Amino acid sequence: MSLTSQFKNRVLKLYLTFANNEKAQQCLHDSINLAKQDLGNIQNDIIPYPELTSSQNDKLVTSDRDDIVFITSRFRSGSTLLWNIFRNIEGITSYYEPFNERRWFDKDTRGQHVDATHIGVDDYSREYDGLESLNENYNEDWIRTGLFMDANTWAPEMKSYICELVNKANGRPVLQFNRIDFRLPWLKQNFPNAKFIHLYRHPREQWYSFLTDKKLMSKDNVETTYRDAFYLDVWCKDLAKHFPFLDQRQTPHPYQRFYYLWKLSYLYGEQQCHQSLSFEQLTQDPKRTLTELFTLLNIDNKHIEQASSMLEKPNLHKWRQYADEDWFKVHEMACENNLSNFFNKNTQHK
Repeated sequence: MSLTSQFKNRVLKLYLTFANNEKAQQCLHDSINLAKQDLGNIQNDIIPYPELTSSQNDKLVTSDRDDIVFITSRFRSGSTLLWNIFRNIEGITSYYEPFNERRWFDKDTRGQHVDATHIGVDDYSREYDGLESLNENYNEDWIRTGLFMDANTWAPEMKSYICELVNKANGRPVLQFNRIDFRLPWLKQNFPNAKFIHLYRHPREQWYSFLTDKKLMSKDNVETTYRDAFYLDVWCKDLAKHFPFLDQRQTPHPYQRFYYLWKLSYLYGEQQCHQSLSFEQLTQDPKRTLTELFTLLNIDNKHIEQASSMLEKPNLHKWRQYADEDWFKVHEMACENNLSNFFNKNTQHK
């Protein structure tokens, strides 16, 4: 037996000893019961001491502002394009991917690289100049852990970070994220008067754009050659705690894991946002799509022409260069069946 096998066996034996220990089981049982306790319908009411109530009345109102716009989208869905449209509208400060690990507020880490596919963009960070104070609340773990947040999640640092961006915006703040799909309930709870915009793209087109080396990761061998470039494996690892089918051991094929995430993101965006629009709508019929969006956000229609001129109609159906429709359908149908079973089961248990 190798040293590695011996080590694994010893760790397993130690774990089983711990798990079977009566005191350990009782401690775990007590912790679960404590976490499930109902705290009651308590409100932070005014106290009867006048000299102390002023601090209670002087609440921070940043999160109550009604001019904040949040954009949520998956990677490679056209979110940079939408961000850039808002960036070029007078009276708006449009923040690009605030959680990005390049730390746009830090000139030593953000670098100068711009994705060549982001046409019309020469930098991502000028809105962050002078905002070095954001470092106090920034946490790089936001890009890889805690990706699911319900309305009651405790995250004061994240809220402070977003509020600082809002406060420092010159004019109306627009924040474009690729990492809030499953944090929308928390954001809506903490920024109740904000507007939420959901952008999505055809999953097959997005998958084709997702792959950095299409020859290496061909349809016939992608299961063994897949190289993660847009956090698919990172997201699946974290979110598998909530959606077990995202576990690579359960779903080894990367397109299926990708499709699961795409569909879940779509469902949360549709449910939680004020408006959902597709990349195809935005680029194929920009004037109508932007008119509807600007009307919702109370943005003057005089900006429609300029914004529309920034959009180019892309070639659609590029995914056919990767695989035929049957290849995609086999994987998508398997995912859809599992999603239906999963959500129907959860609904029945409520």
